[in-house]
Amino acid sequence: MNAKEMIAKMTLEEKASILSGSDFWHTHGVERLDLPEFMMCDGPNGLRKQEGKPDHLGINGSISTVCYPTASAVASSFDTDLAMKLGEVLGAECRREDVSMLLGPGLNMKRSPVCGRNFEYFSEDPYLAGKMAAALVKGVQSRGVSACPKHFATNNQEYRRMSGNSTVDERTLFEIYLTAFELMIKEADPKSIMCSYNQLNGTYLSENKYMLTDVLRDKFGFSGFVVTDWGAGKGPKEGVEAGLDLVMPGGTDEHKNAIVEAVKSGELDEEKVDRAAERILNTFFWTLENKAEKYEPSSDATRKADYEFAREVAENSAVLLKNNRVLPIKKGKKVLFVGEFAQKPRYQGSGSSHINSAFVSDALDAAEGRGVSFVRGYDTKDRKNSHILRQEAVDAAEGADVIVIFVGLPGSYESEGFDRTDINLPAEQDKLIDELSHLGKKTVVVLHNGAPVAMPWIDSVDAVLDMFLAGDGVGEAAVRLLWGEVNPSGKLSETYPVKLSDNPSYLNFPGDHGNPIYAEGIFIGYRFYEKTRRQVLFPFGFGLTYTEFEYMDIRIDKDRISDKDTATVSIDIWNVGRYKGKEVVQLYVSDNDCRIMRPLKELKGFTKIELEPGEKKTVSFTLDKRSFAYYETSIHDYYVESGDFTIMIGASSADIRQTVPIYVEGTTDLPCHFDNFSAISDIMESRKGKEILGPVLDKVFEGMRSGESDADQLGEGGTEMMEKMIMEMPIINLSGFGIMTVEEVAGLLSEING
Repeated sequence: MNAKEMIAKMTLEEKASILSGSDFWHTHGVERLDLPEFMMCDGPNGLRKQEGKPDHLGINGSISTVCYPTASAVASSFDTDLAMKLGEVLGAECRREDVSMLLGPGLNMKRSPVCGRNFEYFSEDPYLAGKMAAALVKGVQSRGVSACPKHFATNNQEYRRMSGNSTVDERTLFEIYLTAFELMIKEADPKSIMCSYNQLNGTYLSENKYMLTDVLRDKFGFSGFVVTDWGAGKGPKEGVEAGLDLVMPGGTDEHKNAIVEAVKSGELDEEKVDRAAERILNTFFWTLENKAEKYEPSSDATRKADYEFAREVAENSAVLLKNNRVLPIKKGKKVLFVGEFAQKPRYQGSGSSHINSAFVSDALDAAEGRGVSFVRGYDTKDRKNSHILRQEAVDAAEGADVIVIFVGLPGSYESEGFDRTDINLPAEQDKLIDELSHLGKKTVVVLHNGAPVAMPWIDSVDAVLDMFLAGDGVGEAAVRLLWGEVNPSGKLSETYPVKLSDNPSYLNFPGDHGNPIYAEGIFIGYRFYEKTRRQVLFPFGFGLTYTEFEYMDIRIDKDRISDKDTATVSIDIWNVGRYKGKEVVQLYVSDNDCRIMRPLKELKGFTKIELEPGEKKTVSFTLDKRSFAYYETSIHDYYVESGDFTIMIGASSADIRQTVPIYVEGTTDLPCHFDNFSAISDIMESRKGKEILGPVLDKVFEGMRSGESDADQLGEGGTEMMEKMIMEMPIINLSGFGIMTVEEVAGLLSEING
């Protein structure tokens, strides 16, 4: 039986019932028609399945399972193959636990580094976030489990996230905050999407027809069903009319009764109820078909394999931020581990994604047999005690060759539900690092954090390894990286600013009464820091390794294309170092001739490759219209402005190794209607304006340059001044300067507008 056939047999009450949940995690079934309930679970970085009967708030104990690195870590792998495999592993566990839908991944943009939930999100860059999310979604759904990407949309802070209003202009909305969703939908076809709590431009997302229907379905082609974030539903009738399908959680008949009453009173068309029910049932039947293949329950063997994969993800995601010839640690060195996190690491975030881990590795146990001693160094719960512990660390450091300090953000500093107030580590940790780094010993800092942190001690330490929130394998992965058994290969998926006030959203985050105005527009993350030439601590895409890569011989198959064509760019990467390693090759595009404000460059391609010492590989990228386009509000779509572009390939946004030019011809004419007061420069930006007005201006400017006018009487540079002034003045002023008559201007405008 398919969805349409099932709906034809259902009563209005039964159809209305499946538009809301039966409890916190399950949908309604229809026993009369043998339609079962379906279970959903939190799980961006592991499966949080509650044991026993679900409670009202969804906070009862959950099954013991494996916690994987959070999205902030996974994105720093820049490895879509790894993300897809992670999705496959998560999907398989869902099948073993009879879970039909996994709530995740989260792909909201990192507008500010202090959003409390940033550890659950991928990046400040929509292209990177969209590609990584698409890979993970494809992996989950390859196992017959529906993915539910979230939170759609502009949910970029925790403060008043359930009531706040995000004010975002159209270009910023599509170019930055919707691109990742669009890319993920078109590449991965998710079976569901979760709408967010907040308002967007004055309308709650759960009843925002423009977003849920006009954009999500009509513009992006989404064919699945929309579910609310838990508790985000507002008016039942308004939600159905807007394109909302499922309201969660459930447990009462209020939503069903409101839908039934609205239909019977004529306020709501029953066809819209059928449409919502059909979208939900299409996904449910899809999962039922895939459940024909049975999965054995979880076992010690599957848990062990999953843990080992979690460690592998952590190893591929960690970013080496600094290394002054101390790492990898050489055998025989006396090493002192300092810090609580060496023994009790912070490896995941707090909130709805919190996993009940079966086993978490710590660095101290993982380093057994390597000649490592340990002191606590600080106390995350008792700052007074930290003074004593810090002195113990200073004393213990006397006999060490290398000091490795494990620090980071405690769970009380970053979590779902609240935002950070700054980007600082706890003060006792900064003091500890400062004192130990001035003892004349080699000093390494290992970070455990879900988002950027300030590093006032960066110049005095020898190395920094950022593990992020690295899941159950965090300790073992950190040790293997420190001793060089694994070569670090991660790159920063977000910029680390020097201080919080450098961030472009600083004055508008979290906004008055939780109502942020996205005044920085498209300039978030590296787009802002580069445009304003602002110094950063570490740039987007940055990360070191123990080997060295050389970029050679960039080439392009065409140096001139239209926006209907594609171009292929290739480059050779050579491992010229002594270690086997992986490199993230990043491609950026710069618009050299843009008439509107655009970033200096934008990420439009990346790939991760592994090379043996002395090995060389060729990497290729294909660029299409979207690689060169910006979102043009006059046509409500992406638009390529004809002109010269530069394709840049490098090791980070700030480390471009090779460039190649390309000319791209735009084939779309922007709608325009010019009048007497339109600026000449605006008219000249249109194709017809160039064709019709261009020859007139050429003749005028030629006369100026040949001395036929009095421009030079205005002093040195008079001709240039007059040309610029003419280009910027209203076209009717041509008559005032005797260049054209009023009638001639009118005729010219008529021809251009025609």
